[in-house]
Order: sequence, then structure tokens, then C-alpha cells
Amino acid sequence: MTTEKNRRAPSRRPSAKASGFSSRSEGRSPGPRGTDSRSSDGRRPESSSDRPRDTGRGEPARGTRRPPARDGQAAPVRDRPYVMAAARIEQVRSVLGEVLQWEYPADAVLSHWFRAHPKLGSRDRGEVADAVFDVLRNLRRYRQFAEIGMGPAARRLAILGLSNVFSKDVLNQGLDEAEQGWLEHVLRINVAALSRAVRASLPDWLDERLSQLDDADALVDALNSTAPLDIRVNPLKVERDAMLATLRTGPALRFDPEPTPYSPWGIRLQGRPPVNRWPMFENGEIEVQDEGSQILAALVGVKRGEMVIDYCAGAGGKTLLLGALMRSTGRLYAFDVSAARLARAKPRFARSGLSNIVPVVIADDNDQRVKRLRGKAHRVLVDAPCSGLGTLRRNPDLKWRQHPESLQELVDLQARILRQASRCVAPGGRLVYATCSVLPEENERQVEAFLAENPEFTLLDASKIVQDRCENLTLEGPWLAMRPDRHGTDGFFAAVLERAKPAALKSSTEGGSQAQDGSS
Repeated sequence: MTTEKNRRAPSRRPSAKASGFSSRSEGRSPGPRGTDSRSSDGRRPESSSDRPRDTGRGEPARGTRRPPARDGQAAPVRDRPYVMAAARIEQVRSVLGEVLQWEYPADAVLSHWFRAHPKLGSRDRGEVADAVFDVLRNLRRYRQFAEIGMGPAARRLAILGLSNVFSKDVLNQGLDEAEQGWLEHVLRINVAALSRAVRASLPDWLDERLSQLDDADALVDALNSTAPLDIRVNPLKVERDAMLATLRTGPALRFDPEPTPYSPWGIRLQGRPPVNRWPMFENGEIEVQDEGSQILAALVGVKRGEMVIDYCAGAGGKTLLLGALMRSTGRLYAFDVSAARLARAKPRFARSGLSNIVPVVIADDNDQRVKRLRGKAHRVLVDAPCSGLGTLRRNPDLKWRQHPESLQELVDLQARILRQASRCVAPGGRLVYATCSVLPEENERQVEAFLAENPEFTLLDASKIVQDRCENLTLEGPWLAMRPDRHGTDGFFAAVLERAKPAALKSSTEGGSQAQDGSS
């Protein structure tokens, strides 16, 4: 990313190599190899779906005239749409120039860019962010469209992104006659007639991977859509029905709050609500968390007084719900390799009112703090570092920041972490492995390989475990497999593995293992 000499850039990810971008539309990933949806230490970035973003993506604004300036010195009203559209095109073009170098996650670039331009209001930031994310979501198709016209392709990318933010009349005020004609032409192109990889703007390798999944077209289209915002109540502080009533009588009413269909704690909001400025967020009554992530917490099946480990705690979203479901009893270890990330999670822990969370910074499996817990935990959750490809609705840049080689590195890392975490599980305890990916090599195949090497673990039936808490959720097979096209959530996967007690291990190895009823 290009930065001014005295500007402070967001923390560089060591695995990200600098690379320029080409306007060519072939299906190669233009991003660097070795990048993933998390930071270089293998955890999710702060922009994951269980944290509110600070990228200026407030309520989407459709370009309309602004009120006259108070000092009376603004341009005449008839000129204001031109000034706004022309300025916004250049602003979006500037941000894209940094984002498309693929050195940093898009959220980090936007946050940094907005800090460097403090005079922009919330509406301005929202328009810029919405346009940038629209370009990232449709990058391959937009690059093909941009090659049709004359002049800088980067400017035409910005125009295409803003065509879904501004009305036609307002955007045209910032375009010359040739640009207006070009935009009119490309917007008439029948997108449905394009190949799926171009229509959904996927690199060829990822389109090939996704094509092997059931209902691939529906999944791809859903991943390329925008997502609503899910929040959840803190079960220790408030009931969902009471919070819904509060939201529907206050300023949140315009965001159409509705209960999530599966999670008993979730509330779905439309638009871009400023949740982190609401009093119920500040006092710990609600948190931002995708419904799929909420269901994962239910799958862990924690009980009061247990010892539980969240092995890859990250931003702490699942840790918070696990602690609340334990009714703030027992001991809940929040492991992470990043001291800074756990430090940022501590205010969330404090807001929640929980007293059973123990944040622990770990180095590796040889860390003495991990060794002391071997064979002692009733439940261990491994929300593993992954490609994040199930979150493309929220993080569309991930499809360009990934590469087959980096995916294999992640698969190897997942296997190591799963082996390490399994040693902490007590006999009769459960190990829950999860990702926010939809790819089999990170999900089912990973679990199958682990079971083949660890006969003391048995796969349990996830549907029987969650049915009491999530009565409307129907699962196929022994896994938890959530998809945006089927469930309206991010793509999530989870499997529940139970460690045999010594007496049961001998009989299980003699008779073979199979998926068991995990409802007990």
C-alpha cells in the first residue's frame, strides 16, 4: 500500500507480498500467495462477522442533494450533484488504488484511508465504502467492462462501483459524455449470459472448487450478495423478545429488526445500523455475531461448572456466548497467540458481565500453560484458521487474496492445531472443530483424516446436539454445514468429536466407530 511519509499504515501482514494489479480479466488471483482471512498468526482479522466494523459503512445513501452549507458559501444547488459525484469518483479511485495492491485486508485499508481524511462525514464514508466493496464483489466482471472504454481503467472501476450507490442522474453529473455512453452500454449487458466465474467474479481455481459442491450456482450467487447484520442478545442480561421490543420502539426500527430463524439469541437487521453506538451495545446487552457463529456456540454444548477451552479465541465473539451459556460459572479459557488481540477483547469481556473467562496468550503446543490442561477440559472449541471463503458476503476481497498454495498451507496448519487441541480433551469430553469455509478440504476431509489417526475420538451427530436449542434447524449428515443460500448465514462448518473413556476405548477399537447420537 502506498502511504504518505508521515502517515501511519495499518499493521502489515508478514505473509503478504507487495504486488501491483492488472486490469486483465483472466481468472487468476491477482493477489499474493500465502494470504488468508486472518492475520499472519492464523487468526481472523478484526473485521470478522462477530465485530462491528469501523470502515464508514453506515446506512447506504443513494446520491441526493445535500442541504445548503450554513455559511452560505457552498456551490449553488444545481452544481452540488456534479461536485459530489466527481469528488466521490476520485475518492473511490484513490481507495481502490491501495486496496487492489492486495497488501492489506480491504477493511484495514478503508479504516486507514478514512483516518487520513477526517473531514469526510459518515454519509461520505458510507458511499465510498459501499462502492469499494461493490467493486471487490464484482471485480472480474467490472474489469472486463472497464476494458471496453477509453481512458484510465481505474476510474471506470470506481464509476461502476458508484453506479450501485448513486442514482443515474446524480452519477452522470460527474461523467463526461463518453463515460455516460460507456456506462449506459455496459449496464445493458446481460449478466446472466456470462459464465459463472465472470458473473460471480471468481478466480478460475475457486470457481472450479465451488463447482464440485451441491447446488453450486445457488451457493456462488449467495456468496456474491450482500449480507444483513446479525446481532445476538447476552443471555445473562436480557431476553431476545424484550430486546426486540426495545429495538422496535427506538431508532433501530428503521433497520427492520427480526428474530433469526434458527438461533434463539439472534436478531437480524437490514442496512448498516451503527450498532456500536447503541446503549444496549455499550452496556453489554447485545453483540454483533453472525447467526451461524451463534449456532456453533450452541453445538459446543457447554454446561455450568465445566472447564472449557476456546482454543482460537480471536476477537472473543464465541467466547462471550459460551461464557453466558455457562451462566458465568466454571472456567472458560480464551487461548490466542496474539496478546494484542486478547487485550482488545478484554473490554468486550468486561461489558458482558462474565467472570469465568480467563484470557491466555499461548505460543505453541509446548507452552506450559497448554500442557497443564492436557486431558482436563470438558469441551474444547477449535475455530480454526481458515480461508474464510464462507464469509465472502462480508469480505469479498478474500477471493482475490487466496491462492491454492496458501489454501494448502492452511489445511496443514488446521491439522496441527486440531491435534494439539485434542490433547486437552478429557476422557468423555468433546472436541468441536469449526471453520468459516465451505471447502471440503478444510472441513469434512480434515475431520476424517483426524479420526483415522485418532481412534479414541468418535464423530457425534450434530443435528441431535443442536435440536433442543435450535429447533427449526434441520441438518443433513453428522456435520453442522451452514450456507448463505440455504440458511441465510455465512458459510460455517463444524463437527463434534467425543473422546472415549478408557473402558470404552477398547470396545470401540474392536467394533469400529461410527457417528453416534450426541444428545446426551
